[in-house]
Amino acid sequence: MLVGAQTRLLVQGLGREGAFHAGRMLEYGTKVVGAAKPGKGGTKQDGIPLFDSVAQAVDATGANASIIFVPAAGAPDAILEALDAQLDLVVAITEGIAVHEMLTIASVLEKSASVLVGPNCPGLISPGTAKVGIMPAENFSPGPVGFVSRSGTLTYEIADLLTKAGLGQTTCIGIGGDPIIGLPTPDAVRYLNEDPDTEVIVIVGEIGGSAEERAAEYMRAFAKKPAVAFIAGRSAPPGKRMGHAGAIVSGNSGTAASKVSAFEAAGIPVATAPSEIPGMVTRALAGR
Repeated sequence: MLVGAQTRLLVQGLGREGAFHAGRMLEYGTKVVGAAKPGKGGTKQDGIPLFDSVAQAVDATGANASIIFVPAAGAPDAILEALDAQLDLVVAITEGIAVHEMLTIASVLEKSASVLVGPNCPGLISPGTAKVGIMPAENFSPGPVGFVSRSGTLTYEIADLLTKAGLGQTTCIGIGGDPIIGLPTPDAVRYLNEDPDTEVIVIVGEIGGSAEERAAEYMRAFAKKPAVAFIAGRSAPPGKRMGHAGAIVSGNSGTAASKVSAFEAAGIPVATAPSEIPGMVTRALAGR
């Protein structure tokens, strides 16, 4: 999958938040091999070697992934620098990146082999192996469930419910809830569908956009394993926005009803509450 024992991680933005989470990732076993900090090249911070640029760090360490904590004003340039270095995986934790900046990044991604997760996301974790993100590791455990979510807090809650039910996870991908993101739900689902270690997929979406409907169409045509889904915002009053900038409903497009209908038409049961998901996953595994 996207993150694992092969991951050699570079940190961009080793400030207060970046340094804290770099320490947590190191504790988890992720190979954090360096950080890009212009003007500090050749020194170390908390034992992590510092480099003036991403390119220098890649040459020196063999880094193949990056996590970005750079504030919103500088984050687009940080993402483009990571893409220019041809890293396999770039995870942008930063929130508040302008839509027009993401349009520029999206055009670069069309010609790039790199995978961008985020921005405004919690990152990824392959439990027991590596974590590239800010999620609380204690909520996750190794097992057969692949998991993709637009919501960070729901990622943690549902992973914890699964773990407590004895249902560990292969890889959990928090893709973020902005209008334009690097790895949308359908592509994340495709990775999990192709992953030989994943036996069942949990898809957590929310109102707004058409990503969940497209994921349902993909699974209807190409599913190799069962899936269950949950849509946040089913009780939101019409015309209201949720917290995520991407959770905007336009007419009949992006409604909870349209997403639920798409999943059900693809044979994917939809939970009405997160607490139902472990039982649904158990039944899906039993029915394989």
